[in-house]
Amino acid sequence: MLKKNLLAAALILSASTAQAQEKVAISDLSWTGAKAIGHVLAAVINGPLGSEAEVIDGMSQQAIIAEGMDKGDGSVDVYTDMWMPNQQAIWDKYIEGSKSVAANEPYQGTQMMYVPAYMAEKGVESFEDLAKPEVAAMFDKDGNGKGEYWAGAADWKSTKMWQVKFKSYELGELWEPEIVPQDTFLAQLKGAIAGEEPILFYYWTPEWIHAAYDLSPVTGEAPRTDGCEDLALDQEDWLEVSTFNCENKDASIYVAYSRSLEDRNPAAAKFLSQVKLDPSVVNQWILNIGRDGEDPQDVAEAWVEENADVVKGWIE
Repeated sequence: MLKKNLLAAALILSASTAQAQEKVAISDLSWTGAKAIGHVLAAVINGPLGSEAEVIDGMSQQAIIAEGMDKGDGSVDVYTDMWMPNQQAIWDKYIEGSKSVAANEPYQGTQMMYVPAYMAEKGVESFEDLAKPEVAAMFDKDGNGKGEYWAGAADWKSTKMWQVKFKSYELGELWEPEIVPQDTFLAQLKGAIAGEEPILFYYWTPEWIHAAYDLSPVTGEAPRTDGCEDLALDQEDWLEVSTFNCENKDASIYVAYSRSLEDRNPAAAKFLSQVKLDPSVVNQWILNIGRDGEDPQDVAEAWVEENADVVKGWIE
């Protein structure tokens, strides 16, 4: 009888240990930053953590990812790059509501106007500077008396937003938007920086251009207050009826994961709760993968190997 009990206990312990090391299924969101983060998480779990993880090819539908994390069935365990408040509905339902999903400490994403650092050195540093006719004249490419700024692509909501901002800051007499596809703009940026020419443009973080070029944000926007952002961008007269005369609200960007991992793979759950991403590092990953075409897994594994101290802090 004693032998049978010991054998049963050993089998239960073995099954429990196996369950506690279930493979972690990581989402495969479509944008480069998310892909980079997903492969870094997998490289840590498969490497220093001594467990097993897989980036699930094509697992990119955000609603399905959230539902899978909620079920806790191992179909998908990790949402690699949850931008808030963009995913407020998922947050409210699964993190605040059912509490089936948890998240780490976020990093910040921003949306700002930028100039190359050499233009900041020439005195183009703030929106107050943009209100100077002599500054706007530096950016006048077509000779019509107005400086150009890249507001974004034609189908982006943010492209309208920046036009509203320039109107609200009373810069419409001095500046006009240049609305071209992102790839066209990136070619313009490369050429402008090579020749140290003036260029003013909208961009966001994290993105690879911040790792590739020395850029300066245009500062001096008013702090956010109630009512400072009043956008009606779906209306026909959106530019006339909208106002936006304060700084953009930063995004908080999380790694979210299924709480079921706390039972199914406790070490992985602890690691995911303690990951703290550095936007400048994410910029570099995006540069390697998005611009230079390197394989995400190769980039991730090399970074994990070269940054053992950072990874150790995430694990311990």
